[in-house]
Amino acid sequence: MGFSIIVDSCCDLTPEMRANPIFRSIPLTIRVGGKDYIDDQNLDTSLLIYAMDQSPDASSSSCPSPGDYLEAFRQAEGDIYVVTLSALLSGSHNSAWQAKQMFLEEEPERNIHVFNSCSASAGEVLLAQKLHRLASSGIPFSQVVAQTEQAVTDSNTLFVLENLDNLRKNGRLTKVQAMLTGALRIKLIMGATPEGEICKHGQALSIKQALSKLVEIMAADEKHKGKILYIAQCLCPDRAQQLWEMAQKVCQFSGVVITATRGLSSYYANSGGVIAAY
Repeated sequence: MGFSIIVDSCCDLTPEMRANPIFRSIPLTIRVGGKDYIDDQNLDTSLLIYAMDQSPDASSSSCPSPGDYLEAFRQAEGDIYVVTLSALLSGSHNSAWQAKQMFLEEEPERNIHVFNSCSASAGEVLLAQKLHRLASSGIPFSQVVAQTEQAVTDSNTLFVLENLDNLRKNGRLTKVQAMLTGALRIKLIMGATPEGEICKHGQALSIKQALSKLVEIMAADEKHKGKILYIAQCLCPDRAQQLWEMAQKVCQFSGVVITATRGLSSYYANSGGVIAAY
């Protein structure tokens, strides 16, 4: 019967995934300085980041509408699996859920499930690849859903950003954190709570120290052993490779997938940011 995997554009698909018709990405929109940037395959992330750097004001993003998702569902083949960024960070999940209800009114016999990743970026890639492996194995739809929902619970997302200006402009940092990072250029080691909110794990005076602390957090987490490490990098492929090399020395990952951030992840990560998920 086949299957389809639909993600929002915060899922930083690898080139191989983008080339695979099984996957389809629904774009969010980013507004900077009065101009809209559609987060699709035509977006130049370096131009987006330049525009954000030049703008003194907070930029904004808007999620896909239920109609955007519904159209994608209508075109999808077989069972439909949908992965969205954290419902606590965006309305994308709610739009996908509403579209699912409308779609099932049209085709009540179809199998469709919407996953709240409780994460973003590399965390969504992790789930999308797991879905592909499970669905390709031929196990029933219900088992694919159950095992992937368990993966949501078991996964962890961490990130270190070189530039926190956009998070600060858009109110994603507390006032104290904004003051500290602005005055001292402290690097924060951040992550996602089990519910999908942004939280702080620590801080460092340099990116090298921050990456080292990030690796320490992963090494101390027994759940990482045997898993694949997913890394999304924003215009810093060498830094992503450095993180992987550091992780190999003290962690027991089975492999790595490194990908580049697209528009929405770049919007928050900014140049030099790395996001890790496992």
